[in-house]
Amino acid sequence: MATSLGSNTYNRQNWEDADFPILCQTCLGENPYIRMTKEKYGKECKICARPFTVFRWCPGTRMRFKKTEVCQTCSKMKNVCQTCLLDLEYGLPIQVRDTGLSVKEDIPKSDVNKEYYTQNMEREIANSDGMRPLGQLGKAPSSSDMLLKLARTTPYYKRNRPHICSFWVKGECKRGEECPYRHEKPTDPDDPLADQNIKDRYYGINDPVADKLLKRASTMPRLDPPEDKSISTLYIGGLGDTVTDGDLKSHFYQFGEIRTITIVQRQQCAFIQFATRQAAEMAAEKCFNKLIINGRRLTVKWGRSQAARGKDGLKDGVSEMGTRLDPVPGLPGALPPPPALDEEAPANYFNLDPSTSAVMNIALPPPPGINPPPPGFGPPMFHHMGPMAPPMPPPMSMRPPGQIHYPSQDPQRMGAHAAHGSRHGD
Repeated sequence: MATSLGSNTYNRQNWEDADFPILCQTCLGENPYIRMTKEKYGKECKICARPFTVFRWCPGTRMRFKKTEVCQTCSKMKNVCQTCLLDLEYGLPIQVRDTGLSVKEDIPKSDVNKEYYTQNMEREIANSDGMRPLGQLGKAPSSSDMLLKLARTTPYYKRNRPHICSFWVKGECKRGEECPYRHEKPTDPDDPLADQNIKDRYYGINDPVADKLLKRASTMPRLDPPEDKSISTLYIGGLGDTVTDGDLKSHFYQFGEIRTITIVQRQQCAFIQFATRQAAEMAAEKCFNKLIINGRRLTVKWGRSQAARGKDGLKDGVSEMGTRLDPVPGLPGALPPPPALDEEAPANYFNLDPSTSAVMNIALPPPPGINPPPPGFGPPMFHHMGPMAPPMPPPMSMRPPGQIHYPSQDPQRMGAHAAHGSRHGD
């Protein structure tokens, strides 16, 4: 530390004494009963080199201890967390945030200019209400499409994991499961993410994490409107149990008149139909990959027309909602196409031989308990008809081979002889 506590009271008037740190939810951890140690003037700020109050805590079970790295003045100037130096609103690096908001703020890096700039910013902080960022960041637009797409909506507690045990990597760790460090293989040392600097993160230059996120933003998918101009419905997925009809209506009414809102609770999705196509296109453009309602990131897609929905509703056993349907037993398969008929040939739907002149009746066995009639008293097997009568079907042994397509064409079907007998008896 450059100046001792009792040497000069003038230098100590700018030292920071705080009661609670400025942290993001990820660094604070998921334990609501967290305990912290507070060390007044414990370290120098890694940005402005002034002594400040250091807080140290453990964010959760099997997590490493964390502490504040910069003072609260430097944190408020950039609106970042005192530990990870990520933006408090979006959870993104400063370089990504400034690129999305088109903000360029050059902070002095020399000792004298940096001290003068810091004193002016402290004066501005004291005169403000503390609700909005300072400097160029406070004058920037409130949001950006790129930032809303890249923003993290839930805490990323994996960032609080312990470091990798160097003794385990060398094969010399003897503590086993009691080792507080991770027993995992380290990443590639040539990976750009393995070389990060806290000052580069704060000043927004040469940040490998920011470069990775900016490349991801440049390759993000787009939601193109469908060619069918009659479609004015948007599909909203991932509702969960917290998003209601009123929440959707209060958010989407700003884009235009809403005709209907249909919520499918079983699939946790909704369909919002707008009165005009222009309103639906505006809502899709403003909400794609950046719609957050009640802390949930929702999926936005275009709806489909009725023709496309009926055509693609069941494909490979999967319904439109994405649920797999079990096959129904007992259903007949696909029917074969009918044979091509010649226009001049007579219609022979039952594959009958035109040279025959007899109709065959198949007698069914009598019911149990009834004696069969004596020979000669039963219905004749063949009925001879006149020359003008239609051709008679041959017996089964004389019929040409052919496939029976429908059950009603089968002469052995139950009731076939009764139908023939009643027709010829008349």
